[in-house]
Amino acid sequence: MELTLIAIVFIAWLFLGYFGYGSWVARQFSLDSSQKTPANIVNDGVDFVPTKPFYLFGQHFSAISAAGPIAGPILACQQFGWFPSLVWIALGVVVIGAVHDFSALTSSVRHGSQSIAEITKERLGPKAGRAMLGFIWLSIAYVITAFTDLTAGTFVSGADNLAKASFNPGGAVAMAAITYLGLSILLGLVNRFLEPPLWLTTTIFVPAAFGLAYLGTEFSTIFVFDHLTWAVLILLYCIVGSVMPVWLLLQPRGYLGGFILYFALAVGFFGIMFGGLEIKQPAYVSWDVGGMTGLLFPFMFVTIACGACSGFHGLICTGTTSKQLDKETHARPIGYGAMLAEGFVAFIALATIMILATEDAKGLAPGAIYGQGFGEFMAPMVGRENVPLAITFGAMAFSTFVFDTLDVCLRLGRYIVQEITGLTGRLGALIGTIATATIPSFIVLSSEPGSWLQFWTLFGASNQLLAALTLLSISVWLYQSRRRIAFTLIPMIFVLAVTITALVSLSFSNLSRSSGMSVDLINGLAALALLFLAVYLVTTALIKVIRERRQAFDGSDATI
Repeated sequence: MELTLIAIVFIAWLFLGYFGYGSWVARQFSLDSSQKTPANIVNDGVDFVPTKPFYLFGQHFSAISAAGPIAGPILACQQFGWFPSLVWIALGVVVIGAVHDFSALTSSVRHGSQSIAEITKERLGPKAGRAMLGFIWLSIAYVITAFTDLTAGTFVSGADNLAKASFNPGGAVAMAAITYLGLSILLGLVNRFLEPPLWLTTTIFVPAAFGLAYLGTEFSTIFVFDHLTWAVLILLYCIVGSVMPVWLLLQPRGYLGGFILYFALAVGFFGIMFGGLEIKQPAYVSWDVGGMTGLLFPFMFVTIACGACSGFHGLICTGTTSKQLDKETHARPIGYGAMLAEGFVAFIALATIMILATEDAKGLAPGAIYGQGFGEFMAPMVGRENVPLAITFGAMAFSTFVFDTLDVCLRLGRYIVQEITGLTGRLGALIGTIATATIPSFIVLSSEPGSWLQFWTLFGASNQLLAALTLLSISVWLYQSRRRIAFTLIPMIFVLAVTITALVSLSFSNLSRSSGMSVDLINGLAALALLFLAVYLVTTALIKVIRERRQAFDGSDATI
């Protein structure tokens, strides 16, 4: 009953955020439905395509809702307790995360659908633009690192308490995930060469995607490898997937993944509201739980990462979504609303561990915990005898979200390397791919299996710092446009303080443990590089604003 009441309050808070604070933020941008958007001005039928808000919401929501809002809340609950994690998700998603996404989307539309790096270049200068590109590239490297190791652990262990002679839980998840990718490619080929109506492919392929969980439980011993082998295979998948045509994998997988995501949300809601589940995790653990990342401030914030605020979303908002926005007024339901929906994804992920006892969750990877909780949510619908199937489906859903992130990140990293170096064609694509994959490959292959937590905090810190820098560029634009900036400036300052504190701690702790060419040395140097780029961008923005204020003051004096 306590979990049900918390869910009702949380959902009410999200609605209040959208219709209250979200409406106020929208008014600050003076959105105009009669103003032509870049999608309508260019409308090339390829990248710039005016899209109905319902369909664009689904595409955008599927793109931003990866594994971050699932793994982050689960990790934070394990370390610090569910109550502080819940408070940060609730406050962060309404006041910071949704504001970031909505502002990034709106600013891109007002700048001709430019990316956040291009907006930074226009507002702060070419050097700042290149610094932002470098920051994004390094952040992407740690997304790939953390998610590769995390997924490899899920494929190895799965949910160990279900293990029996004829059933391998990790192998079941791996089988379901691999066949899901194969089904996505098949859908891409069918759409490309047969061009069937959408209703027909949906009727056939969506049920097939759900049936793969059952297939995984029936053939759970085919794909059974150790952690290192899975890590290598996942990295190879990233490389291949990042250079495949978008119609062959990215688009069909996103379409199928959207149905899986919505189904997961529906099951989570049903289980929480009607499953009669009790909270078994402690509400609060400690301010300092020990270890390198044991302090609640700042590490709870960066551990939850995408569940409350994500800089990666800014790349999606300014990279693809802004090119499809039909009307400016659609920016609030898509930008602000989709982030609130991701906050609900984070809440359900938090609930999956809240209902597990501490000893039952100990030692399990987030994917396995999510699968366990998902099985409990589905138990009233499918019966206890089918819980292994439900758990496999939940863990498969988690892995599909990871795959959505992995090859997209490597693809974005390739684009950034090509833009910085000016290399084009197949040679540029090859160099960009290899350069982006080098750091994740070295770290993952040089680390102990299951070291993802060490990478996760660095990923979370860089990801949220990217959000702060995005808000920085937007704040400068709003200032130059003579609009209110407090609603972007204050969140930017807070997230900047959290992430810089985390990166300083991570750089010192990693470098102090390093000896020779090691993972600790790479992590420490990466943290320092992120700090340097962030300080440079903040300093550049301050100098820019001070100069403009001085010029405005001098100009007024001259007039007088």
